[in-house]
Amino acid sequence: MASRTLGAGLDIHLAVTAGDSADQLRDLRSWLIEEPELRGRVRMLERPASEGALGPIADGLQIAFGAGGAAATLASVVVAWLGNRGGEVTVKIKRGEAEAEVEVTAKGVKSLDMAETRALISHMAGLLGDPEGAATGDA
Repeated sequence: MASRTLGAGLDIHLAVTAGDSADQLRDLRSWLIEEPELRGRVRMLERPASEGALGPIADGLQIAFGAGGAAATLASVVVAWLGNRGGEVTVKIKRGEAEAEVEVTAKGVKSLDMAETRALISHMAGLLGDPEGAATGDA
């Protein structure tokens, strides 16, 4: 996934694994840009089309966090979005150059109760927004 820095802050990279990953990425992007804290900070990462394809292929999303970040908002949107997915869908979120990484599945999110969902969002926000936090996490 090729990327460039969007702003002076921290960059977060998201990848979706699903049968229709490009469509899922576009849909997740539409959810993310609805949030005022994330508006203007989300960019689709694309790779060149293979021979005979009609255009570039969606490869991931990049979110630029400024001072203060928006990690809780990002985590909340990703968890809500996954809760509305059917089938096997996984979102992998990476802060910086693998400083922190978290992977969340639709199946895992759907099995959580309200308290567990809040705990997951808090855990994700801590990993993604706190450079001093833990290095990896799974849900």
